[in-house]
Amino acid sequence: MPDQRITQFQKEAEKILHFLHTEFSKLQTGRANAALLEHVDVDAYGQRVQLKTVAGISVQDARTIVVQPWDKSVLSAVEKALQMANLGTNPVNDGVVLRINLPPMTEERRKDLVKIVQKLTEEARISIRQARQETHDRIKEEKDEDVKRTLGSALQAEVDAINAKVDDTRKKKEEEIMKV
Repeated sequence: MPDQRITQFQKEAEKILHFLHTEFSKLQTGRANAALLEHVDVDAYGQRVQLKTVAGISVQDARTIVVQPWDKSVLSAVEKALQMANLGTNPVNDGVVLRINLPPMTEERRKDLVKIVQKLTEEARISIRQARQETHDRIKEEKDEDVKRTLGSALQAEVDAINAKVDDTRKKKEEEIMKV
């Protein structure tokens, strides 16, 4: 049976990896993707809600995202939120839906996005190191030296595995960004 300290580290590492995937999905890569807008906050019904709770988000073609509010009374609030989201373009309001035409990516923008990907990757690595250190400190409390050594090796194997996943995720995202 796996040690509960290692299991706890695995859970924490998976959360970090999931967060990294979520952050990467928010980055605009020049192709329309509904995930770009899901996390935009809208002032609707007297509170701040995520866009996906007040509107349908669909991809019309490679460069166009269509946002259709379920209630027409929040159309202007959704439009304002999309303008504030800093997508590099303004939504086109036809009275029923909002269309977002994504501009083509410039080489400079692609390089900036790669830097953002690298920064997010490094933040994930730092979080993994912190989780590793906390787990390592709990392992140090173990009395039996053999168990301590075995758990230390198991922990390092888990750290190596999660770092490999983070690197794979980073490489895939960089390739996606740089693909014209």
